[in-house]
Amino acid sequence: MILYTMMPHELIFPYDGNAYEKQQMVSYQGIPLLVEPVDQQNVQVLRILSSDPQHYLHANLSPGSKISFSNLDPVQ
Repeated sequence: MILYTMMPHELIFPYDGNAYEKQQMVSYQGIPLLVEPVDQQNVQVLRILSSDPQHYLHANLSPGSKISFSNLDPVQ
């Protein structure tokens, strides 16, 4: 879909700050990740924040996969 308009981007797609409040930066086996809690024990991977291309080859770290809280280290 292509939207041709003179309206500013912010009016068409308003910013929702509440969607980003639950996101956390964590480290999993030395790989920095952006995650979101799913339940009491698990988080869902949203994004890999590493610059190492090898980290993107891990199938268990692909966006949408779930990781246990007990395996994570918070990023300072």
